[in-house]
Amino acid sequence: MTGPEELHGVTLLAEEAAALAAMADASSVAELERLRVEWLGRRGRVTEQLRAVGTLPADQRRTAGQRLNALRALMEKRLDARLAECARRDLEQRLIEERLDLTLPSAPPAVGRLHPVTRTRRRLEDAMVRLGFSLFEGPQVEDEWHNFEALNMPAEHPAREMHDTFYLPPPYLLRTHTSPFQVRSMKAAQGRLPLRVFTIGTTFRRDDDPTHAPQFMQMEGLLLDVGIGLGHLKGVVRQVFKEVFGGDPVLRIRPSFFPFTEPSVEWDMQCTLCGGSGCRVCQNTGFLELLGSGMVHPHVIRAGGYDPELVSGFAFGWGVDRLAMLAYGIDDIRLLYQNDLRLLNQL
Repeated sequence: MTGPEELHGVTLLAEEAAALAAMADASSVAELERLRVEWLGRRGRVTEQLRAVGTLPADQRRTAGQRLNALRALMEKRLDARLAECARRDLEQRLIEERLDLTLPSAPPAVGRLHPVTRTRRRLEDAMVRLGFSLFEGPQVEDEWHNFEALNMPAEHPAREMHDTFYLPPPYLLRTHTSPFQVRSMKAAQGRLPLRVFTIGTTFRRDDDPTHAPQFMQMEGLLLDVGIGLGHLKGVVRQVFKEVFGGDPVLRIRPSFFPFTEPSVEWDMQCTLCGGSGCRVCQNTGFLELLGSGMVHPHVIRAGGYDPELVSGFAFGWGVDRLAMLAYGIDDIRLLYQNDLRLLNQL
C-alpha cells in the first residue's frame, strides 16, 4: 500500500495500515507487545507525533491531534482484542497439552486447633468439676459494689484508681478480677451448704508487660461450709495443679494480704522456663507468682447473706494466661494474643 487509506474516520498512511494489519495477524503475545512498544510506547511513533503536535501551525494542531488520538484508540482496541484471542488460544492449548485431571481432589483445607489459653481453661474446668465444684457465670461489666465494696474495698481503696481500672459510666466498670462472683454465688445459693462453685472468664486491668496483659482470663474457686480451714484449701489447690501440669509441681506458699480474705496466702510455682535457676520471666527468683488465696473475709461472707460466726470458707484465683505460659513454655504473655501462627503451630 503506497497511498493514504480511510479507516473508521482515520486517514491512514501506508505504514500505519501495515501496523494495524500486523496487529490483527499477530500470533503471539510477544509480537503484540513489540508492536505496542513500537507504536504506542513512551517513544513509539504515535506518541512522538502527539508530542510534536504543539510545533505545528495553530490551524493544523486540532486536526492533527484528533487524527492521532483516533489512531491511538484504534490501535489499542486492535491490540486488546488480539491479546484476548491469544490468551484464550494459549489456555486451550495448555488444557490439551497438560491433560489436566479434573477428578483429582483439591488441596485439603487447613485444620485449626484450640488456642493454648482455651486448652488450659478446659483442663482447669475439668479438674474443678472432678473435685465437685460447679461452674458459675458472672458478668464482665460489673458495678462498684460487687467489684469493690462487697469485697471489703471501700471508696478510698487504691485498686479503684484509674491506673488499675477501666471505668464506664457510673457505677459500672470492667471487672478487675473474678472475685465479685463470690458474693453473687452466695446470694444465688440462698443459704445452701456446702457451696462449691468456680468461675472462669475475662478480666481487665491497665497492665502491659511480659507477665501481665490489659485483658486476661482468671479462674476463681469458692468453697463455703462448716469447719473449713486452710488445710482444705491446700489440698484442693495442689490437686488442681497436679492435673494441669502433671506429676508433682514444685510449689511454695507465703503469707500475703488481700482485702477479701483473712488470712491470705499466695502460691508460687517453680519457673518451668528456667527450672528454678532464674530468668527474665521469673525476675531471677526461680519462682513465678500464680495464685492468690485465703479464708473468705467475714465481711464478704456477710455481704453474701451468710453468718460468718457459723460458716467459713476459702477462695482462690489465678490467671489462666499465666498458667498457659508455664504449661507451654512461653516467655512473654503478649505472644498469646498476637495470633502469630509460627508460634501457635508449635504449641
